[in-house]
Amino acid sequence: MKLKLISAAVAAMIAAAPAMAELTFTALSYRTGPYAANGIPFADGYQDYFTLLNERDGGIGGERVNLVECETGYNTEKGVECYESTKGTGALVYQPLSTGITYQLIPKATADGIPVHSMGYGRTSAKNGEVFRNIFNYPANYWDGASVAIKHLLDVNGGALDGKKIALVYHNSAYGKEPIRTLEELAKKHGFELMLLPVDHPGQEQKSQWLQIRRERPDHVLMWGWGVMNQVAIQEAVNIRYPMENFIGIWWSGSENDVLPAGDGANGYKALTFHNTGSNFPLFEDIQKYVVGAGKAAGAGDQIGTALYNRGLYAAMLAAEAAKTAQGIHNTGPLTPAQMRDGMENLEITEEKMAALGLPGFGPSFKVSCQNHGGDGLTAVVQWDAGAKQWNKITDFIAPDADVLNPLVEADAAAYAAESGITPGCN
Repeated sequence: MKLKLISAAVAAMIAAAPAMAELTFTALSYRTGPYAANGIPFADGYQDYFTLLNERDGGIGGERVNLVECETGYNTEKGVECYESTKGTGALVYQPLSTGITYQLIPKATADGIPVHSMGYGRTSAKNGEVFRNIFNYPANYWDGASVAIKHLLDVNGGALDGKKIALVYHNSAYGKEPIRTLEELAKKHGFELMLLPVDHPGQEQKSQWLQIRRERPDHVLMWGWGVMNQVAIQEAVNIRYPMENFIGIWWSGSENDVLPAGDGANGYKALTFHNTGSNFPLFEDIQKYVVGAGKAAGAGDQIGTALYNRGLYAAMLAAEAAKTAQGIHNTGPLTPAQMRDGMENLEITEEKMAALGLPGFGPSFKVSCQNHGGDGLTAVVQWDAGAKQWNKITDFIAPDADVLNPLVEADAAAYAAESGITPGCN
């Protein structure tokens, strides 16, 4: 596979060149900047999976894969520039890896007819495919995560949160603010008090927030963080001796990079996830044979099996399976973005399919439709074992509270449709 690692400055030249492969996927990555430590393993996993398909299978459905990677530095403006400069490459789908970039690309990609997969991030109400026809956020979104976190807290508190105090430490951005509305509704339903503690980019200074936590002693802390913010928060929690088993991060606050700097102090910290952890799956043997062993790995190979590497690999797997679905629907090998959108909207992931791919039990089964671009939102809780230096999955995949979430999704999608002049419906 010939991977094109490009910047916005050279993208136009590449876009004008002859096509190198039939199926082009685009990743808006960040291997530089304050969030690089978390962006790199995701980008490596995404790239390595497509390399595996080319080296082992000859591509997807007989068509070799071309990955166009554009560096954003986790900067929204650069992300939009990357989109504009790469959309002419024939990109079938975008993976922005940023809620801020995703928000900006929703109208642009929709107008251009190119699908966007904001897997586990972005605008939650994009789950409504009748309004957000080109945006997909399966298999789970931030409101799903917030709901499952509260369900887990209900479980560990004997089924009741009345009178409890729950703090949300969040990145002061569109990403970090995303769960607030849901948590406010859940607070009304379950009778807990919600504390909101924003942390400004990039998150290195959090003394005041954790002093407030030490003073007010919330029963539980939730975190919507990213990059160095996570490391600092976990260390600050250690410093004030906050009980780690009462501290839960969203899936972007649950990587090895977040907990290792705190050493043994991070033991017991919890995080949410919508896929499994580790490398004890048959697929990883093929990664070692066809990618790492062949000298074609995106990185040094030391990130394989980590939380964020697995997430990037999972995102690539879902993109590849959507492409296969599109090829079947349209009876063709090469695909257009419109055909890829059809594949994404008709994607079905079953346990049998994951087992056949060498990933048994890796993620929940789900099905996408015009009405539901987000899947079922099934989410699990993992816990950090500092001694073994690994995440352990401590719950099954849990369904979110649809009674609370569905009306919120519908209301937000309806508001967006009214603002944008969209008439909801399926084609």
